[in-house]
Amino acid sequence: VMASMLSQHELDYFIHVQACGTYPYYAQKLWRDHDVKLVWGEEDAEVLKNTVDFISFSYYNSKVVAKDESQYDTSAGNLLRGLRNPYVEYTQYDYPIDPEGLRYILNYLYDHFGKPLLIAENGIGQQETLKEVNGVLTVEDDDRINYLSKHIKAVEEAVEDGVDVLGYLAWGPIDCVSAASAEITKRYGFVYVDRQQDGSGSLKRYRKKSFEWYRKVIASNGESL
Repeated sequence: VMASMLSQHELDYFIHVQACGTYPYYAQKLWRDHDVKLVWGEEDAEVLKNTVDFISFSYYNSKVVAKDESQYDTSAGNLLRGLRNPYVEYTQYDYPIDPEGLRYILNYLYDHFGKPLLIAENGIGQQETLKEVNGVLTVEDDDRINYLSKHIKAVEEAVEDGVDVLGYLAWGPIDCVSAASAEITKRYGFVYVDRQQDGSGSLKRYRKKSFEWYRKVIASNGESL
């Protein structure tokens, strides 16, 4: 429990400053441990009081920690990596798939900071290939549909919990280079772009199966999942 709390402090540090207008209490120990000495003026405290109106964040996966992490295997993740969670499924890139974690963090952030929340990114990166279906080139990305459907449902559950969620954005509409791994072949979009890792490809775009599915999600404001 303590390991989880300390790891969460790392994530909360900047959110606390921006949402509360002060440094969190544990910052003092953090600065001491890393021999950090702030140059602090009287006007700095006033500047910090200009807090954000809402908190936006990206969510791709949850993270698991332990007191002695050497006893456990690790998993991958988008920037934040943790220990392998045996109770969740994993993507092709070994990211934990944890929609319940999204509901949890929405509740956690709203409980701790009391600000409206915006999910700026949520998605799944997959290696995909075009195939012809009924005479049309497409990608049958059912894994993406399943992933997004469960995470949007988790957002709905958080709203029912009472969390003020301003909106949800999927990453991303069109295949692009993944910032986490510098791969064009790690595809997130609803639209397939004909570009390969070696730079080859026509750059033509093809609607994936998820394209029409997400169009209906938007049109129904999440009612059609």
